[in-house]
Amino acid sequence: MSSATADDFEPHRPRLFGLAYRMLGSADEAEDVVQDAYLRFSGADRAGIDHPAAWLAKVVTNLCLTRLTSARARREQYVGTWLPEPVITSDGTLGPLESAEQRDAVSLAMLVLLERLTPNERAVYVLREAFGYGHREIAGVLDLTEANCRQLYRRAVRRVEEDRSRFEPVPGRRAELVSSFLAAARDGDLAGLEKVLAADVIWSSDGGGKVSAARRPVEGREKVARLAVGGAERFAAGLEFTPTEINGEYGLAAWAGDTLAGVVAFEVRDGLIAHLRIVLNPEKLAFVRRQLTRS
Repeated sequence: MSSATADDFEPHRPRLFGLAYRMLGSADEAEDVVQDAYLRFSGADRAGIDHPAAWLAKVVTNLCLTRLTSARARREQYVGTWLPEPVITSDGTLGPLESAEQRDAVSLAMLVLLERLTPNERAVYVLREAFGYGHREIAGVLDLTEANCRQLYRRAVRRVEEDRSRFEPVPGRRAELVSSFLAAARDGDLAGLEKVLAADVIWSSDGGGKVSAARRPVEGREKVARLAVGGAERFAAGLEFTPTEINGEYGLAAWAGDTLAGVVAFEVRDGLIAHLRIVLNPEKLAFVRRQLTRS
């Protein structure tokens, strides 16, 4: 028996990580799944694996499906707003993001929408939308009929599209908006903040019960502006903010010395900030911290 080796596996690792992350919304769990897949691959008879990419995609997808079942139960008990674990995407961790559609597909907003899907719906949607699998290939991965996969895909698309907003492909404008937002928040300039916030803007913060954060999303221009000013006065005075790309969106990393205190991803719509997603839970910042430390 000829076992598969690490050299055989490594070319597949980035793609498998991207698959697992989109399935789970957690970079740490995605790394664990990819490592589990490697262990299975290294112990398998290479002669019995005709197409390693397909074999590994099936292993990773099914490992993710198992984890999603228990993850749903954990998230029902999560303290406050749950947001996906953020990833820096400017380094190619989730593959090339050369179009607005590609950035949209890995955004925190999209990952939140994917939480609405059943595990099988999510698998079908990710394999089809992100990796271009045909329904026959997906059926082989999930051990379902092709007809069933088509039905799952139609249902997933319908559920995702209900509340999906589209990326605005104007990166220069996003940087300008975020810079104005940060300056106005620090200056306590409510009028300045209201100029860059959409009327129905939402502030979602994930502290996971580990650090202070709003337990529920805050909605509306005036409320979000006041929250931003209050947060700047109480928590952000000693922080340094550096621009970075969070899940394909313009974002900020907040540093307290050498400690990463949080990251903010800004969703822009119609030339205004429509949603701020703020991840403060230290457990969800470990992967981003490693990325930024290496850069």
